[in-house]
Amino acid sequence: MKQILVLGAGLVSRPLVRYLLDQQNLQVTVASRTVSKAEKLIENHPRGKAEEVNVENEEALKKCIKPADIVISLLPWIHHLKVAKYCIEFSKNMVTTSYVKPEMQALDSEAKKRGILFLNEIGVDPGIDHMAAMRIINNVKKNGGKITSFYSYCGGLPALAANNNPLGYKFSWSPVGVMLAATNSGQYLADGKIVQVPPEKLFEHYWFLDVPGAGVFEAYVNRDALPYISLYNIPETKSMYRGTLRNIGHCETWNYFKKLGLLNREVTFNYQQTTPRQVIAALIKSNGKNLIADIANYLAVPEHAVTIQKMKWLGLLSDQHLPLEQGTAFDMFAHILQEKLVFRPDEQDLLVQHHEFMAEYPSKKEKITSTMVDLGIPGGDSSMSRTVGLPAAIATKLVANGKIKLTGVQIPVLPEIYNPVLEELEKLNIKLVEHTTQLEK
Repeated sequence: MKQILVLGAGLVSRPLVRYLLDQQNLQVTVASRTVSKAEKLIENHPRGKAEEVNVENEEALKKCIKPADIVISLLPWIHHLKVAKYCIEFSKNMVTTSYVKPEMQALDSEAKKRGILFLNEIGVDPGIDHMAAMRIINNVKKNGGKITSFYSYCGGLPALAANNNPLGYKFSWSPVGVMLAATNSGQYLADGKIVQVPPEKLFEHYWFLDVPGAGVFEAYVNRDALPYISLYNIPETKSMYRGTLRNIGHCETWNYFKKLGLLNREVTFNYQQTTPRQVIAALIKSNGKNLIADIANYLAVPEHAVTIQKMKWLGLLSDQHLPLEQGTAFDMFAHILQEKLVFRPDEQDLLVQHHEFMAEYPSKKEKITSTMVDLGIPGGDSSMSRTVGLPAAIATKLVANGKIKLTGVQIPVLPEIYNPVLEELEKLNIKLVEHTTQLEK
């Protein structure tokens, strides 16, 4: 029986753990700093075990990894390298849903030398996006065509009935990752020209996108799309874009949040003595006597602006002290978002992924779309946890059963990975609908 070690018991881990426990030939150990979280995932399953481990304790981590055949790291990406180091030492396969950092890629030759696989980016974005894209790209090539344009979009949002706050957004995991992403720059290729979007312009550079079966969203650039031209082996493409989807109004609001300094991680406050209202006043150098007018003046918006109304609703203009000690404006904002923008157990989230391709053949031209609109299960697993966790779980099963024989540092852009994973996801009702429109040549 193959031994699977799952490191981490966070919000996306339950569907992965339960899927693996359903496989008769797998023994699953969930190791977490908070052992009660691991026990809750295992639910006394006869082939499951919960262990307490702090990844900072290297000896305890090594002891966990040594007996495993495959290690799944659902830890924050900063811990993946430490886990990978021990996987190499003990010749263990490793699976993550995180982007491949240069430090991870540098382990490729050593992993190949030891005959082990480090499979990364096998979640939803990255993950399902790679697999859905490569299935279409390779099919176009097989039929004698070439890709001349590729726009890829993805967003995790509240479903319609759960979209019941003025921000139009809820967090299916810690807000810190979303907040940090809001400080990124972006870059993409459009009609042969490179478009660069600096961090301060991130939320000013967006457009509306109508996604079939889901609605109209704002799309803004997601990091650097240019490496995906070589990653997907489409050097002939004239356009390559990766975007994030959010509900209407998101970009303007978050642009103002950034301008106010709510993502500032340098200036600190004593929250035992300072209220959110006082923090906002300090950030914009207001005496606080007429704070709303000062905010409106600072942002060059009217006092009735929707962003100021959203700030009121969030509690950013409150005189109530928060249960924080010393921290930055970023820390305060993360705490407030975590408290206010949460899913209730009975609420559904929505995961939207949409790809648009232009394909050219010797005698025709096509527009191909691939769309996934997936809802969470009311009272059950969120769509985010299913679409992140299940691809990793399926790939782990395939590796355990010898169906994936690759070695080295890999992502799911090869048919050996994406075909069986996408087929299994469809059985679990996570599927992409493809549509082709013939265009004039």
